[in-house]
Amino acid sequence: MSAPKEMTPQQLHDALAKVQEAKGYYFACETDMVLEILQQMLDMKKRYGYLVCPCRLSSGNREIDRDIMCPCQYRDEDVKEHGFCYCGLYTDEERRKNSVPRVPVPERRPVEKSMAALGASLGGK
Repeated sequence: MSAPKEMTPQQLHDALAKVQEAKGYYFACETDMVLEILQQMLDMKKRYGYLVCPCRLSSGNREIDRDIMCPCQYRDEDVKEHGFCYCGLYTDEERRKNSVPRVPVPERRPVEKSMAALGASLGGK
């Protein structure tokens, strides 16, 4: 019996696009950047067993990382306020349609959550 074939970034893109577009979220227009982020997410899935934002410090502890599992709990407010999510993966329909370049989005994740992830990743509790 052969091992299951690993998902490619393009396959992940296609699967997520169907679900997220129905909710009003679209991948940013910079395709190379989007596919790179998706590859990093697949790498994190291999490491931790779940898709987590590669732009934030993750711990490998599902409970600690729950807020940054993609799509993260901050995405909706980021897109509403800035037009893009923190990592630049998702945007709204208007920006996607008009190929608006990504803008920097401030971090919404509380410092305490990042510190908990750091502690866990360093072997703490």
